[in-house]
Amino acid sequence: MTDIVILGAGPAGAAVALGLRRLGHGVTLISEWRRFAALEGVSVRVLEALRGAGLHQALAQATLPSQRQVSWNGQHHAQNIEYLLDRPVFDRGLREDLHLAGVELIEGRVLTVQSSANGHRIEIDGRESLLAPFLVEARGRQAPAIGKGMRGPETVSLLNRWQGSPGSTASAVESLKDGWAWMARRADGQCYWQWTVDVASAGLPGKAMLLEYCQQRRQGSKLATAFFAGETEADLQLHARSSTAILSPQVCGENWIRVGDAAMAVDPLSGNGIFQSLSSALQAPAVINTLLCKPERAALAQRFHQQRVEQLFLRFARIGRDFYADEQRWPDQPFWQARRNWPDAEVAHAEADFNGLRIERAPVLRDGLVDEVEVVITADQPLGIWHVHGVEVAALVRRLRSESAEQVLAGLTAEQGRMVRSWLMGQGFKP
Repeated sequence: MTDIVILGAGPAGAAVALGLRRLGHGVTLISEWRRFAALEGVSVRVLEALRGAGLHQALAQATLPSQRQVSWNGQHHAQNIEYLLDRPVFDRGLREDLHLAGVELIEGRVLTVQSSANGHRIEIDGRESLLAPFLVEARGRQAPAIGKGMRGPETVSLLNRWQGSPGSTASAVESLKDGWAWMARRADGQCYWQWTVDVASAGLPGKAMLLEYCQQRRQGSKLATAFFAGETEADLQLHARSSTAILSPQVCGENWIRVGDAAMAVDPLSGNGIFQSLSSALQAPAVINTLLCKPERAALAQRFHQQRVEQLFLRFARIGRDFYADEQRWPDQPFWQARRNWPDAEVAHAEADFNGLRIERAPVLRDGLVDEVEVVITADQPLGIWHVHGVEVAALVRRLRSESAEQVLAGLTAEQGRMVRSWLMGQGFKP
């Protein structure tokens, strides 16, 4: 018997575990460790989110800065830096972070999960079953589906990995007629090429011929040929995985919650995979704390998590849609046609309108719990914003409709005044 069981030790599961330990909860985490080598490109924003989650050992062991080339819509540039995470090394760092936080770790394969209103029985391969009153599902795309949620165009990513000659670390991305490819090279000579295609229209051969087919496609790319310098591909391996964008229809109950890719999995194009996993995971400890300690707020806590996950999913989906729309050379090709119009026609970043701001009561996180307060509903924050630099903005917006900005902002510190003024101007306020 344990207080809370978390299934999955990726960034989302680890972040939830650390957050729950800080709130004083006992946590047991069950996970199978990654069995294949993988490399993942992330932005500085992802590193900041990992640091904010307290995952310092994972960061310390696995960050490789890389100059990234981009070839998209016939244009080429190399202005961005991305950071390459060696996932097996990164995962070892996650386990060290969990160990330091006092999280009990069980390595094993979960066979079944039997859930009821009274709790959860988890059957683990080769071990005694475990009972827990609360369950966190953080097994990513491997988590069992619960009903029919929202799905993007069916997409598969084919990862080729091989050993080349040692050299400099680098990465690149390019758009192709029937998909796009991401490639990376580590200083030790490990090479990665991942081709993302449409399941229905790609016309892929059978499994036995797939690796050779990927080689042919890679060799047909000028960028990939130059990037890998035509080297021999020793110990060439193939790993196929789904990269379809998926939103689970329900992400929270009274004694369970889904986080990370188990709640919503986004298109890998935007490079936000780990970031979106952490976005849903960082709020989860307060949601769980509320469900366990303030059951009278259960509906509010569930509403908070469900709404935030849905809004994050749509935001990332629209960002990805706009990336696809930027590639205009093949608008009639099935791959691009399906993705340039999904999920909807709503703009990713709506135009600010101060007169359109609304004040409503909505759930927020306060002192490790979900609470309900007045927030300001904006074009870019449809679920509301509560405060800016410690200043509650609902009261300010209400006063600004009848008082001068000088009067309303008079009591703020210099830093608060600067931050609030910047936020107001961003909302279209014209003093």
